[in-house]
Amino acid sequence: MARFVTVAAGQLGPIARTETRTAVVARLMALMRQAHANGCDLIVYPELALTTFFPRWYFEAQAEIDHFFEREMPGAETQALFDLAREIGIGFCLGYAELTAEAGVAHRYNTSILVDKSGAIVAKYRKVHLPGHAEHEPWRKFQHLEKRYFEPGSGFGVADAFGGVMGMAICNDRRWSETYRVMGLQGVEMVMIGYNTPVHNPPAPEHDDLSLFHNHLVMQSGAYQNGTFVVGVAKAGVEEGVDHIGGSCIIAPSGEIIARCTTKGDELALVRCDLDLCNSYKRTTFNFDVHRQPRAYGMIVERKGVATMADGRPVRRT
Repeated sequence: MARFVTVAAGQLGPIARTETRTAVVARLMALMRQAHANGCDLIVYPELALTTFFPRWYFEAQAEIDHFFEREMPGAETQALFDLAREIGIGFCLGYAELTAEAGVAHRYNTSILVDKSGAIVAKYRKVHLPGHAEHEPWRKFQHLEKRYFEPGSGFGVADAFGGVMGMAICNDRRWSETYRVMGLQGVEMVMIGYNTPVHNPPAPEHDDLSLFHNHLVMQSGAYQNGTFVVGVAKAGVEEGVDHIGGSCIIAPSGEIIARCTTKGDELALVRCDLDLCNSYKRTTFNFDVHRQPRAYGMIVERKGVATMADGRPVRRT
């Protein structure tokens, strides 16, 4: 029997620094109701969907930074979203800044959760590939301080949910082939990716005109090479003076974009996804068990880059 999941990419327009969590959650709920009215099983929201993209600012006071973090999920301001999901029977994927204590030590992550139709959290992912820089760089038009405000997550898991194998990634993760491959090796059938990507790239402005092309390129290749659906969902438009690319879309295991948003505001793109379509690729061209040659790929885990080993030592030249 075919396994169908009707999914909505719940794109968000700009969120101002002064916009309250309550107001943002109301916007998320409005999109959720629209998705439900269109028969969706699942709505996917962007990275850091509850606040403006605060890593663009440099803060020295920890209290200012922590204002943007959630200490519990659901919390007082987000409970209504979980209640609505349970009431109308729809799942969601939500990105947010997470502040948690582990063994008495505070940790801060760029996090995404998957919530089922009962309103229960069934999976959590913490962003692995943190982009940007850790110190203030005054020459930039805006900062990208994820390396300062977050610590990286530990890996890419999958979860059995919505009748299939579901995985999550966040923003810069989508640019790295390893993201999709690790989940692909676990049989992933849908990867949900929230992102906040500016049009302008301060260290490489020659890439600016290619921002949207690169965005779709990496997600389409990840989908095709791993026989999986990919749902890429943006925060879009001019937020706090920074223009974001948008381009939220849903991609089939063929690598084809099968739905996409056309504005830079709050909008849905939705598709009825047949998860069994993944088998057309997983059992033929990309049948990993038959065709992969792991013995030839050792350098991928032995090295971090051209000059650095995985453990931080320099590469020894022979």
